[in-house]
Amino acid sequence: MVGREKGPAAPRMTLPTQLVLRALLEEWTHEFYGLQIGQAAGLPSGTVHPILARLEKLGWLESRWEDADPAEQGRPRRRYYKLTPDGAERARIALAQARTQVTGLPVLRPAPPEAPHDRLGPRRLHQPS
Repeated sequence: MVGREKGPAAPRMTLPTQLVLRALLEEWTHEFYGLQIGQAAGLPSGTVHPILARLEKLGWLESRWEDADPAEQGRPRRRYYKLTPDGAERARIALAQARTQVTGLPVLRPAPPEAPHDRLGPRRLHQPS
């Protein structure tokens, strides 16, 4: 179709996305299954798998199902992920740009120990009876 645009060329560089990309770039030529990536990134499976799906849709990753029989292994089949050469390069660039954007932010200062209460007063977890 004429005039039809593709989706974004890069994912939103959220902190979880950055952690997943860093984990994958450690040994970018190797395949890893989702749980390994999650452990390396320090993220739960429910966070990692949607990120992997987005990266694969963008062409940064390729994946395959293992050939093992789940009954013989006593577990579900694993899906293995690997950065493509182009995906590895794009990941490096995106991470460098994300770092640059973060370093350009002003330094955040911690709140004073006794921050003033808002106009409603201190917040309570339980209302008195």
